[in-house]
Amino acid sequence: MSSLGICLSLAAALQGAPAVFVPVTGFTLAWTHSIEKVRWEEDYAVRPDVVSGQPMLHAAQARVRGSAAGMEPPPDAVLRQGWYHYTPAITKPPELRLTRSEFTPDYEVCVQGRCQPMADWMPSDGGITLLRACRQPK
Repeated sequence: MSSLGICLSLAAALQGAPAVFVPVTGFTLAWTHSIEKVRWEEDYAVRPDVVSGQPMLHAAQARVRGSAAGMEPPPDAVLRQGWYHYTPAITKPPELRLTRSEFTPDYEVCVQGRCQPMADWMPSDGGITLLRACRQPK
């Protein structure tokens, strides 16, 4: 059985263009809001679906460092040490569509507490990068 991880690809790439495989079963996706300069973090697990066996993203927890206009935490969020903690409304997204701009800091992918810009794995084309759960290509 091949290993689980995430696959990154550019949405504007031609169909069939190879994705970049990152072998992880748990990671944090982090970014800083472009206007309010507030950090957001979402924790994900990559696990096989119990029915199909296909790799799936599972959103476990999320947190935002403070709040600002238009980006209020959900009503059930709990404030702890300056962060609003909550469970995301969509816990099994089929993929994440990440808009990456040259005018804002890149997303970070954090594995076991070590954060790296997404550009370390997949350069941005200034558009949307797709992140999905996958198995390592053969």
